[in-house]
Amino acid sequence: LVAEDYVIEMLHITKEFPGIKANDDITLQLKRGEIHALLGENGAGKSTLMKCMFGIYKMDEGQVFIDGQPVIIKDPIDALSKGIAMVHQELQPIPARTIGENIFLGRYPIKKMLGFIPTVDHDKMYKDTDALLKKVKLPFDSKQQDEVDSLFDIINDLKKDGVAIVYISHKMDEILKISDEVTIMRDGQYVGTWEASKLTTTSIITKMVGRELTNLFPKRENVPGEVVFEVKDFTSINPKSFRHVSFNIRKGEILGVGGLVGAQRTELMEGIFGIRSHISGKVFLNGKELKITRPKDAIDHGVAMLTESRRTSGIMGVLSVADNISISSLNKYLDYGVCINSSKVEALVQDNVHKMNIKTPSSKTLIQSLSGGNQQKVIIGRWLANDPDVLILDEPTRGIDVGAKYEIYCIIAELAKQGKSILMITSEMGELLGMSDRIMVMCDGRCSGFLEGSQATQQNVMELATNFE
Repeated sequence: LVAEDYVIEMLHITKEFPGIKANDDITLQLKRGEIHALLGENGAGKSTLMKCMFGIYKMDEGQVFIDGQPVIIKDPIDALSKGIAMVHQELQPIPARTIGENIFLGRYPIKKMLGFIPTVDHDKMYKDTDALLKKVKLPFDSKQQDEVDSLFDIINDLKKDGVAIVYISHKMDEILKISDEVTIMRDGQYVGTWEASKLTTTSIITKMVGRELTNLFPKRENVPGEVVFEVKDFTSINPKSFRHVSFNIRKGEILGVGGLVGAQRTELMEGIFGIRSHISGKVFLNGKELKITRPKDAIDHGVAMLTESRRTSGIMGVLSVADNISISSLNKYLDYGVCINSSKVEALVQDNVHKMNIKTPSSKTLIQSLSGGNQQKVIIGRWLANDPDVLILDEPTRGIDVGAKYEIYCIIAELAKQGKSILMITSEMGELLGMSDRIMVMCDGRCSGFLEGSQATQQNVMELATNFE
């Protein structure tokens, strides 16, 4: 095809962030009236590429062409003016709002009351919404809030109108059913583009994960023992979240938890830890049922959790390294039950700094000035100060460099050797395979299977991760 045959082309796109090349010489070419699937594991660079197309990110290298003509996309408003729209992965409807209010959120039509008071023109908003719903053949009332089950019909109608569509999904049956072409990315690089009709679920997975492990992992000397922690039939209060999940973990075992975005892995662990509500299910430690309704209950029973987002729910940036390490165990260092024994706290801090090789000028240094890897070590130290039996680690190496990752791996391996039971959620395939004694895979809120030994392969993980009902 010549350039004019493509409605939009992204040629040789490169986008770098500190310490990572998210897109490395990527090319994506879209034909008018084509549904083009963009696939890859978590972290492959798909969303980054789309944000470059939509003007959210400024690409470092490369060129975008529309109808064969070079263009510069300054920002999302500029992208919209050039005929490019993007439905964000994180965008969700507001349940308490009507369909019309959700569609026009942030850009409501305005009218003037009494000639000068601005107010929302509800009549126009609902009239325009009804017209849009009619166009995409959705039989809904714009003043109601209904779940939309007709996505494919909408996409196919847009295709008939000559719209080029980039479709990102992990559901293989959807991809093969609706797509014309498939482009696969891996580790920020372009793997290739194929006609969807010539692909199978197996061939797609192989192309997505077909690489050797590049991370180095420490030798593990842990020997898993008896079962110490059990979760039975755990179900969220939210019907679209985790449901009927059961698993156990042994003393000194690292149980990796794999799955794709939306698998509800984090939500499950937050439910177990008492952050989220559940309607059914039981948790047992050493055969004794635990009543956990809030995080404090979990902590008191010897369960700790390193949260997924270090900056928003992990570190306390305006406090020192010492404060961040000791904050969850200060009750152990009180004299007469009221006064903090500063010397004991400092001994605790120095012990953690030494054991985990935390690089900090002093214990009084603000944690926000440390590197991401050292911040993560501080948070792990915070939980270890409580001497937990079960440690939940949610994406423990996210956003840190390779050297710091290895140090975190060494800490995790040593904790398992000491007999701690580790639940480790990770979206990195190499990390999941390289650090786990067993792997529990989740898909769409449920446990889709367990893997260990020779069965723990990239392809088997991906097959379970995409095993949608």
